[in-house]
Amino acid sequence: MDIRRRNNVTVTGRTDGPVLLLAHGFGCDQNMWRLVVPALAESYRVVLFDYVGSGRADPSAWDEERYSSLEGYAQDVLEVCGELDLRDVTFVGHSVSAMVGVLAAAKAPQHISRLVMVAPSPCYIDDDGYRGGFSAEDIDELLESLESNYLGWSAAMAPVIMGNADRPELGQELATSFCATDPDMARVFARTTFLSDSRADLETVTAATLILECTQDVIAPREVGAYVHAAIPGSRLMTLRATGHCPQLSAPQATAEAITDFLGAA
Repeated sequence: MDIRRRNNVTVTGRTDGPVLLLAHGFGCDQNMWRLVVPALAESYRVVLFDYVGSGRADPSAWDEERYSSLEGYAQDVLEVCGELDLRDVTFVGHSVSAMVGVLAAAKAPQHISRLVMVAPSPCYIDDDGYRGGFSAEDIDELLESLESNYLGWSAAMAPVIMGNADRPELGQELATSFCATDPDMARVFARTTFLSDSRADLETVTAATLILECTQDVIAPREVGAYVHAAIPGSRLMTLRATGHCPQLSAPQATAEAITDFLGAA
């Protein structure tokens, strides 16, 4: 198996710099990082990839059973690390990928020594004493809508997820990314994402951790950022001057600066 081809791995930046591994969220691909990469590449070796089922990853490698759990995506991460012989990596995970990074770091701490969680959520469904942002009924309706009309769901939900109504081009970009994903593969990733509960996994985190949240985020409200911060001893929580769920697009300079500041202090 050619892992580089399978996951459409690309490497840029300083060849001798510390390694940043950037991981995209549901319905996206590595292109979502393009606005932060130039700033990060000045000091770091930046590795990007697409999960199988997303972007330009090899669709023939798709396995529904494997990618029906976050562990399958964590395995992609670890296989990329192994293929490139990456050590002491800072894993930057957006949205559900933040929890994928938690799983990967627990399995192979020799590969991943720092975590940057961008708009993370360990559980999207409200529970006793926990606000994930959605009721169980909300998630059922979301998944039913996605599964019955994926393209329609993408067009309707992307602007809501992106926020920034005054910048409609951002919502359109996210919609285009959603629509470029194979609907059958997207349905599996969506269920894996929105039905996941990684709260207990936060207790395994020993890596230095930065949590980046936005002032308003319908997918990961600020209560979630506070929960993750409280669950990971020694973690740093930073609220970006940004709205929506994708600050790497809506506020790329602030996002890149937060990452570099954290690594400079770590």
